[in-house]
Amino acid sequence: MTTETSVSSQSTPRLVISDRVAKRSTIPSWPWRRGAMLLAGAAQLITIAALVSVDPAPATWALLLLAIAPVLLAAATAHAPARIARFTALAGIAVLVAGIIGAIGHTGLFFVPALAVLIVGTIKLWREPA
Repeated sequence: MTTETSVSSQSTPRLVISDRVAKRSTIPSWPWRRGAMLLAGAAQLITIAALVSVDPAPATWALLLLAIAPVLLAAATAHAPARIARFTALAGIAVLVAGIIGAIGHTGLFFVPALAVLIVGTIKLWREPA
């Protein structure tokens, strides 16, 4: 004799996800844009640490640009609607390229992975419908 245990639907926990989060998680470019934000934030912290260290790097325009702008533009790209994120992504790419070229000898190379991931995310973002 076998006994079957039935689980009622009321006792089973359900995962409550908002429609906004569910929609965002299905967008193919979102993980790339979020990754660019995290990489830009990490490189920006390294740049700030280099500027305020015991033996500080010279505060050139490129280092100051890399210490202020990348994570803000990458965060706007990651969390803004697609029509706004396209423009912030292009601005972020321009800032990263200018900063990397200007600070190639100091901490500019730390931003290369963020630039690569942001370029891939931007390409995926432009292929998505608005």
